[in-house]
Amino acid sequence: MPNFKARFLGGCLAVALALFGCGEQTFESVSTAQALRANVLSPIDAKALGLQNLVSFDVYVDRQTVHAVFVATPTGSKQPYIGYLHSEDGGLHWSLPRTLSQQFNQSVEAKIGNDIQIAAAGDKLLVVWQTTGELPGMGPLLTVYSNDAGKTWQQGAKPTGSDADQSHHELLADSEGRFHAVWLDDRDENGYQGVRYARSSDVGKSWELAQTIDDSSCSCCWNRLTLGGDGKLSALYRDMKPRDMALAQTADGGASWQRLSTVGEFNWIFDGCPHNGGGLTVAGDGSLHSLVWTGAENQVGLYHMQSTDNGKSWTPPQRLGEAGAFHSDIAFGVGRLVAVWDALGPEGSKVFISESVDNGGHWSVAKPLSWSGGSATFPRIVATPTGLLAMWLEQAAAGKQWAAAVLQ
Repeated sequence: MPNFKARFLGGCLAVALALFGCGEQTFESVSTAQALRANVLSPIDAKALGLQNLVSFDVYVDRQTVHAVFVATPTGSKQPYIGYLHSEDGGLHWSLPRTLSQQFNQSVEAKIGNDIQIAAAGDKLLVVWQTTGELPGMGPLLTVYSNDAGKTWQQGAKPTGSDADQSHHELLADSEGRFHAVWLDDRDENGYQGVRYARSSDVGKSWELAQTIDDSSCSCCWNRLTLGGDGKLSALYRDMKPRDMALAQTADGGASWQRLSTVGEFNWIFDGCPHNGGGLTVAGDGSLHSLVWTGAENQVGLYHMQSTDNGKSWTPPQRLGEAGAFHSDIAFGVGRLVAVWDALGPEGSKVFISESVDNGGHWSVAKPLSWSGGSATFPRIVATPTGLLAMWLEQAAAGKQWAAAVLQ
C-alpha cells in the first residue's frame, strides 16, 4: 500500500500550541541533557476518505511496524467505517487505510473507552470489536484476522463461542505468536461483570484456555495487558469492591491466573462506574509501572506507582497532574517513562505529557501536547523502534479527529 505523509491537523495543528510553535515542540525533561521533540500530525486524511467523526482507535507495535485500527462515521452514512493502517517509521508516515467494514458488514458497538483492538505477531494480525446483540449497546465480540500483513482478512471465532454481551476487550501477542485476550462479561448472570480470558494459537481461528480471572469487576472500565521480559503476562483492571485497580498475572502462558495485588489501595467505595481504566508498562530494568485514577474522597486524581517485585507490591501513589487529570496511559521508550493524560480546564479538555528519566523517581513539569482550540481526550502512548507515539481524539469543527504526536 502506498504511503502518504501524515498531515498536520487543520494545516498546522500546532498553530494554537502557544508554547511550542508549529510542527515541533520540545519538552524539557528532569535531566536537562535530554528532551523529547514532538511532531504533531494526523494518521489519516479524514476529508479525503469522506470521514466525519472518529469513534474509536487502537495502536500496537510489533518489531519495526506500528499497526493501527480505527472506527469512524462516514459523511452521509450511518454504517461505521473500519480501517487498518500501518507505519514503518514510528508513526511519521502511514499507509493508506485498508477498509475492513465493507468485507465484514457487522454492526459496531466500539466507542472510545470500549475500543476496537488490534494485536500483531509478524505478518499475523488480529482485530476485535464489539458488535450489537439483542439489546442496543450490548453484544458479542467479533474477530477478524490476517496472515499476510493485512492484505487479506478472514473472520475468526468468538473467544467464548457465545453471543452474550462482551466488552472492554484488550489484546496482546507474545513472542511465540500466541494471541491473548481479556474482556468483561456477565456470564454468571449475577448482575455485574467479570474479567475473562482466552488464548488463540492460530490468530483467532480458534480459542483455548477460556477462564475467569476475576468473577466480579467494574463493568465499564478498560483493561490493559503487558508482557514482562520473563514471559509473565499481567492484566490491569478495575475491581468491584473497593473500586481500586487490581493486577492479575499468569506465569504459564495463560493456563492459570492469580490476582497478585491492589494497584493503589485507596479503598474507593463507589456504586457507579468511572469509565476509566489504567495504564501499565514495563521499564528497561523489568519493573512494572502503572497509572491509575481514583475518585476516593480527598484523594481524587491520577497516580503513578512502581513495582520491583513483578506486581506483588507497589510504591506509595505518586500524583501526576492537577486534580482534573483523568484518562491516562504510560509507556517506556528511549530510556524513559512517558505519561500522557487528559484534563478538563477552563478552555476545555487538553492532553498533557510528562516524562521521567529516573524510573519514576521524578517527573518533568506537565506540558500540553494537544492544541488549545479544541477538546482533546482519551490519549494512548506506545514505544516504537524510533521513540514513542501518542494518540488521542480531538474535537474540531468537522467532528472528532484523530491526532498523534511522534516523540523522539
